[in-house]
Amino acid sequence: MARQVDYHTIREIFTRFQAAEPEPKGELDHVNAYTLVVAVALSAQATDAGVNKATKTLFQVADTPDKMLALGEDGVIEHIKTIGLYRNKAKNVIKLSRILVDQYDGEVPNSRAALQSLPGVGRKTANVVLNMWWHYPAQAVDTHIFRVGNRTGICPGKDVVAVERAIEDHIPVDFQHHAHHWLILHGRYTCVARKPKCGACVIRDLCKFEDKTT
Repeated sequence: MARQVDYHTIREIFTRFQAAEPEPKGELDHVNAYTLVVAVALSAQATDAGVNKATKTLFQVADTPDKMLALGEDGVIEHIKTIGLYRNKAKNVIKLSRILVDQYDGEVPNSRAALQSLPGVGRKTANVVLNMWWHYPAQAVDTHIFRVGNRTGICPGKDVVAVERAIEDHIPVDFQHHAHHWLILHGRYTCVARKPKCGACVIRDLCKFEDKTT
């Protein structure tokens, strides 16, 4: 775990991220808040590309909780069986759809606690939905962000909640909305797990990682 970098360094880091990608976007396809919840829930232990391939046809026939319930668990399975843990995920999609219909009039709630009460929706999923749909600066910490945060010193922490808190505490507010997207993209494509592409990194000179590659 690298030590926390200072304010001025963080400002420069995110200034560079912003210059490289002014409006970073999440890579999960969705058409409304409900399909975003479902897509993010399905993405656990799966790639965004794999989820998008499965949900392309699913969301054509079921883009609301009512339509998903009408499709049924077996129908959901037929669409998502290429995704890991598809049986349990299909069960959760049906359960969360029933809760949305029965308790929220078919609408997706926009508090973290309410979102986390839905089957298959954890803190990370809730934060993704709050950020991407309602533009709230919630920080969804995944394995990429955890690695980047600790490796670079941008937002070190011993667990995902500590890293989330470090983002909220140390990254200037004008970068908060897109912070987790910049960090995810950096971890997914540059600061990769086994052999980070330090030679192509826009923040190489600011990063605290000691074992940089060429």
